[in-house]
This record gives sequence, structure tokens and C-alpha cells, in this order.
Amino acid sequence: MIDRSAPRGVLPAAEPRGVQTVPAALPVQPRTGRLLVLATVFVCAACGLVYELELLALGSYLIGDSVTQASVVLSVMVFAMGVGSLLAKRLRTRPAFGFAAIEAGLALLGGFSAMALYASFAWLGESRPALVAFSFAIGVLIGAEIPLLMVLIQRIRRQDAGGAVADLFAADYVGALVGGLAFPFLLLPVLGQLTGAMLTGTVNAVIGGGLVLWLFRRDLSRRCRWLLLAVNAVVLAGLACATLLADDFERVARTAVYGGEVRVAVQTGVQELVLTGPSTGSPRSLDLYLDGRLRVSGYDEYRYHEALVHPAMTGPHARVLVLGGGDGLAAREVLRYPDVVSVTVVELDPGVVELARTDPMLSALNGRAYEDPRLGVVSEDAFGWLRGPAARARFDVIVSDLPDPGITPSTKLYSQEFYGLAARALNPGGRIAVHAGPLSTRPRTYWTVESTLRAAGLRTTPYSAGGRLSGFAAGPDRTLGAADAPPQDWGFVLARRDRVPELRVDRDTPALRAVSTRGLQDAARDAARTRLPGLPPSTLPHPRYS
Repeated sequence: MIDRSAPRGVLPAAEPRGVQTVPAALPVQPRTGRLLVLATVFVCAACGLVYELELLALGSYLIGDSVTQASVVLSVMVFAMGVGSLLAKRLRTRPAFGFAAIEAGLALLGGFSAMALYASFAWLGESRPALVAFSFAIGVLIGAEIPLLMVLIQRIRRQDAGGAVADLFAADYVGALVGGLAFPFLLLPVLGQLTGAMLTGTVNAVIGGGLVLWLFRRDLSRRCRWLLLAVNAVVLAGLACATLLADDFERVARTAVYGGEVRVAVQTGVQELVLTGPSTGSPRSLDLYLDGRLRVSGYDEYRYHEALVHPAMTGPHARVLVLGGGDGLAAREVLRYPDVVSVTVVELDPGVVELARTDPMLSALNGRAYEDPRLGVVSEDAFGWLRGPAARARFDVIVSDLPDPGITPSTKLYSQEFYGLAARALNPGGRIAVHAGPLSTRPRTYWTVESTLRAAGLRTTPYSAGGRLSGFAAGPDRTLGAADAPPQDWGFVLARRDRVPELRVDRDTPALRAVSTRGLQDAARDAARTRLPGLPPSTLPHPRYS
């Protein structure tokens, strides 16, 4: 028998066996009910993408290597969405109840995902299993949404399956766009990762539960209505309590992660900055962490910065460019030379510069470099700045004080293209000093940096310097204090265009604590023994760091 309610020329979609075909008894007109369902799809899609981006951000922050973490999260979630779509077939006979239950589960898992991952990292020292588990569970629930919404929207007003799917996916994709833009520009900078995730879960529970408990309430038995009300009330109460306790949780977790006294914790638009140590006394007790990685240890940072800066200062050094180094410590070493005319620091994160200017301990450690009139700051990405017109000025020395090349966001700053731009900014006879990561523990990465510099037309002298182990903070029982940390080398490469640079420090160099010409030359000979020949350079299309 032909359904006369179907549009002319369109056959009604076949109903799966066991799915209710009786039109829903709605408290509003079918057109309004359909719009409400599509609006719910829009909001739920936005929430789902926020959960996904939250997992991606936390995976990169807590574990590192954003390419690997993004691949894991996305592949697991897409697979899980397929599993969820298949499992949703079992709920088609009770689509309203099933959808409300799924949204309550999504609100609970998505809202608490950031807190759970951070807790796993803080107290267990490992968040990979939690990341995979949350990616799978959230993916399953997201994948179950569309099949159930398809049944619900068909119960409001039947139409051909293609048209219904098109409407649902249009609302879903637009909602994903809104969620994708809201996360980096609103939720993360304004609310932070923990509160942002819990607010998203609250919206998810209210919208999903509200649609079913009001629009489809006549599809539910009295017992199901009270059950859904109780579940959603528990979820919302849990999210509300967690939101109120989020600041206390962050403080306790930071103590577990970083150990000692967390004195400053700031989330900038680029990264999280954490300073540990007392607010008075010797600046040697200070530690600076960027996105969970130890970047500066006041205990022995001078070993790193003296070895990085002073070999490059041998020769003309009137104009110096520091790439990175917003903490002011490399600039401190450069400014020790009275004949330096100007120093330009190009730092992506202005929050690091502000902290280095204003924090009394960090300012004391960098010798109040930012008060020196010879120092100027540019808050830009180093790659983009070197490509722009501002870099047409030429420098006698370039100091590349950047994060390790294995950290994915910094990979382009260790590419052949980047070093080509840096070489173009050098005066004749100018030198460039590059931090290339630890030589002893990551020799392949180190020698890839050296190979990449040579591919950019530079001639190189590799060397290293000893110091404290640098890496992730990992809890009070795993975080090393300044005095008891085992030694670890920092790897550097000195380069110039015209000839192989000589590794030495001038006789009139201001008094140094850790660097001498003989020590540098010994370090260069030791480094040469570990050379890995034949390594290809790293380029933008083919990064070779891991």
C-alpha cells in the first residue's frame, strides 16, 4: 500500500523491523519539533568536537609529539564512532530513551575527561591509556547519536531517507564548525581546559535531556522519565561540584606534577607557564616549566646559556638576534659584552617575556636584561618574522634558543628552510648558534639538526655541554630536585657560511663559570666521535625528527 503522505515522486523510506512507525505525539507543531531536533543535533555536534579537541590538546600537552597523539585520538574516535553506530541499532525501538541516556553519558565522560587525564598524569605519571580509553568511549557515544536522531526526526515527519540524512548531517557539520572555533578562541583562553570541558558537558546534558524529557516525553513511561531525570540531575550535580573544586584540584595536581612550591601558574594563549621555588632568596632555586617541560633550572642554567651564546660571540657581535629565549637568559649573556649595540629577541609567547620582566626571581636570574635599553622584543613566530621585511636587517650573531626539535610545534624551526632564512639574515662572517637537543640520549635528532644546517649552506662545528636532566615533570616521587638530578648533556651546533667556525671564547670575554676554550674544543672532539653520517636534512614537507 502506498503512503499518500509521501511527497510526489518519492517513495517512503523502508522502516527497519521493530522500529516504531506511529507518529510521535508532540507538544508542538511537527515543523517546530523538527527544528528543535536539528538544533539539538547542532549543539551536540559542537559539544562532541570540543571533547575531541580537548583530548587532542591534553594529549599533546601531557604526552608530547602532537602528530602522534592527534593520529591516535582521531583514529580511535573514528573507529569507535563506527562501533557506536552499530550498537545504536539495539536502541532503535526506544530511540528517545536511548538518545537521552547517551547524552547523559557523553556529558559525564566528556565533562570529566580533562580532569581524569590530568589526574592520571599527575599521580600515575602516565596518561596514554586514559587518553585511548576516553577517545574510544566518547567516540562510541558520538557514533550512536545520528542513528537515533534519524529515527526521532522520521517520527516527527516522515521523509525520504536521503533528505533526512542531509538535514541531520548539515546541522551536525555546522555545529562541529562552531565547536571547533569556540574551543581555541573562547573556552580554552577564558575558562581553561578543566572548566571548559565541564561547561561543555553541562550544555550537552541540558540540551540532550531537555529535548527528550519535553519534546518526546509521551514516548517515555513514567519510570523512564524519573530515571532520566535522576541520571541527568546526578550528572549535572557532579559537573557543578567539579567546577567549584577545579581550582583546588589544579593546585593539588600541580604540586603532584611539579613538586616543591608552585609559585606562578599562567595559561597564556600559547602554553602553560609554571614557576616553582620560593619568592625570595637565591634565584638558583627557581625552575620554569613550559607546557609541563622543564625549560629553565636556576641551579645550572648558566651552563646551558654560556655554552650556547659565548662561542658565537667570538668575532664581530654588534648586532645580535635571539630566536626564542623569552626568559631573557640568553640575552643576559649577550648583554655582558659592552660593545654589543643591539639585541633583538623574537619570542612567540609574550607571556614568557612579561613573566621574565616582572617576576622578581626570574628577573634576578636574567640579570634584569629587559631593563637594558639595547634590548628589543618582537612577539612573533620566528619563522614568519625571518620571512618578513623586518628581517632584512643583518646580524653579526644569531642565537637559536628554541625548544627541543623533537617537540612537534618546533619542528619547522629546525628545518632546512628555516636555517636558509637565518643564513640570509647573517652579515658576512656572521655566526649562528643552535640548540640541537641532547647528544647522548638522542643522537639521531642531534645529527639531523647538524645535517640540516649543512644542507642550508652553512658550515658547522658540533659540540655539547653538561647539565641537569631536562624533561617532563612527573610527580613528587619522580621529579628530580636541582641538586640530585643526574647529569645530562645539551647539544649545540655553531655554524657560519664562509668557513668552519672555530670553537673558542675570546680572551676579553667577561668571566665565565662553565665555559672555556679548552673545554669547548674537548666537547667538540667528543661529539665528533658520535657522528651519524649520511642523515638526510629535515624539511617542511618531510620532517625527520621524532
